[in-house]
Amino acid sequence: MLASTELALLRRVAHEQAACRAPSLVAAVVRDGQVAWSGARGRVGDARPDDDTQYRLGSITKTMVATAVMRLRDEGALDLNDPLERHLPGTAFGGATIAQLLSHTSGLTSESPGQWWERTLGADWEALVGSLATGATKLRPGAKFHYSNVGYGVLGELLARKRGSDWLTVLRTEILGPLGMSRTSPHPEGKHAEGLAVHPFADLLLPEPSPDAGAMAPAGQLWSTVTDLGRWTAFLGGQGSGDVLTEETLAEMRTMVTVDDADNWTTGFGLGLMALRYQGRRLTGHTGSMPGFLACTLSDPATGTGALVLTNSTGGVGITQLCLDLITMTEELEPSLPEEWQPSTVDTKLLELTGLWHWGPTPYHLRLLPDGCFSLYPADGVGRASRFRPVEGDTWLGLDGYYAGETLTVGRDADGVPNHLDLATFIFTRTPYDPAAPIPGGVDPEGWR
Repeated sequence: MLASTELALLRRVAHEQAACRAPSLVAAVVRDGQVAWSGARGRVGDARPDDDTQYRLGSITKTMVATAVMRLRDEGALDLNDPLERHLPGTAFGGATIAQLLSHTSGLTSESPGQWWERTLGADWEALVGSLATGATKLRPGAKFHYSNVGYGVLGELLARKRGSDWLTVLRTEILGPLGMSRTSPHPEGKHAEGLAVHPFADLLLPEPSPDAGAMAPAGQLWSTVTDLGRWTAFLGGQGSGDVLTEETLAEMRTMVTVDDADNWTTGFGLGLMALRYQGRRLTGHTGSMPGFLACTLSDPATGTGALVLTNSTGGVGITQLCLDLITMTEELEPSLPEEWQPSTVDTKLLELTGLWHWGPTPYHLRLLPDGCFSLYPADGVGRASRFRPVEGDTWLGLDGYYAGETLTVGRDADGVPNHLDLATFIFTRTPYDPAAPIPGGVDPEGWR
């Protein structure tokens, strides 16, 4: 990056560390699948932390657990609408679905019964599920957003049952290893920051405990570094997912399922990922907190720019806003360039379907995309729009927007020429209300007048 951009980013990080009295703070901007800039302030021991210093991730751990669950779904080992009971029998909350657990809409209690799980040694699955035998469900499943750390302890056990191995081994084998995240671990290894609390009324520090959370560990156990979290930030933003997860599944995880604030939402949750709206951008990622640590990772999939922040302070540091500011400053000071347009290789036989269609009197355009999908959108750009991917023959499946999941079928005349599109019973024709097409209710025989 330009020296002026790097100075501006470091100035923002330095202000946060000083004003919020963070013992140490590291941050980075991610672009094009890698760390483009990183900065650090404060001390870990007698030295400045760097890109290889471990901090605890807290709930960012959940995003990795969710990714492993989505891999199971993509393999056909489960369906997101399956009740938990089908795959993990014997709980008192087996009616909640996998999707509800992923999106914090299962109604499960937020924390495990007993002592504060983040500061005490965790028990095994049998002890956890036993403690949840009564009163674990606080809200009707699907009723509303209710953040549940317990839900991710449950998903960790689900992974173990389906894979025949503990959740951490699953993550190492299927996610951390393939992405090259060798410095992400359940406990600190090598250079790491100590978890600290800062006195609210004096410049004093108190070490925080960091015990193993046992069955609750999938909710927030992991530690990582700027380098490793940079790879994860790029992955969540759709930059270099490799063989871990398809972009289509990642996009599904990023799609907002439930909101976490007022009607004019700014924060919500998809499937294991937070969804944020900020100054016209739609961002994805997650925050994390454990005693002694705060963390945040956010990405803008539209531009490929992301940011991350790690600090060893229990509270008081504005990690989310700092991430948002780093992304915004980067885009303002060094805006990302759109990819160069190049002609693509597509099936020219599909060209007969492209062009102008009409839903009743309303004109639509059907455009062939470089990936072999179609985009159907109003000619004036206002209204229902969706992309469609080929299924078989003249059948297409809606991917997003109003027609997500719906089927589009191409209708042809006796000569095989396309003369209408049947989209969830809506008929699109080449001319408005073409009498030669099967218009529901028919067309007035006297025609336009």
